Amino acid sequence: MSQDLATLLIKGLADTLYMIGASSAISFLFGLPLGVILSVTAPGGILMNRTLYSSLSLLVNVGRSVPFIILMVAIIPFTRLIAGTSIGTNAAIVPLSVSAIPFVGRVVETALREIDDGIIEAALAMGASPFEIIRKVLLPEALPSIISGLTLTVISLIGYSAMAGAIGGGGLGDIAIRYGYQRFMPDVMLATVIVLVLMVQLFQFAGDRLSGITRHDKKS
Repeated sequence: MSQDLATLLIKGLADTLYMIGASSAISFLFGLPLGVILSVTAPGGILMNRTLYSSLSLLVNVGRSVPFIILMVAIIPFTRLIAGTSIGTNAAIVPLSVSAIPFVGRVVETALREIDDGIIEAALAMGASPFEIIRKVLLPEALPSIISGLTLTVISLIGYSAMAGAIGGGGLGDIAIRYGYQRFMPDVMLATVIVLVLMVQLFQFAGDRLSGITRHDKKS
């Protein structure tokens, strides 16, 4: 690998990690409470509210059904409002976050729904408030599943970040398009693919390990 290619890949990797890190943090920040609200307001939930649940569930379904490349174009005005521009790594974080929040919300909701109703009923019988049940029962019990779901989110964001490069989002995807495709440099294309594959493997391994540790701690 030439020094120029190595420098190019390092810069692209740094930009991609920045996009992934920022968008993951934002999507977790908003997606986690969204998932909790969906779970507790669902039919049979501890704070059942059919109107709120139906509204949020519809919003989440709509958000998850829009293809990412269309979403990026559709929210360009919103991206400009938030980031001040519609191109570059900072701009790409906006659609990446918007696309991931509904996914995280549904992942958290699903993880919380898998908890045995008997555990929740026991907490209610002991006089625990809904907030205490969420904080001390639901989230700790569902933590391994939530971590697994968040790992899938990060991996999806890696793919989306590469797609963002197609319209000036920066990162490894931008390098693959500008150099590998437009300038007919197959070595650059191959190198970016290898780096992206290694990133996915690394995040999957780390997520599986962390999920396994929390699952083990819960049993001990």
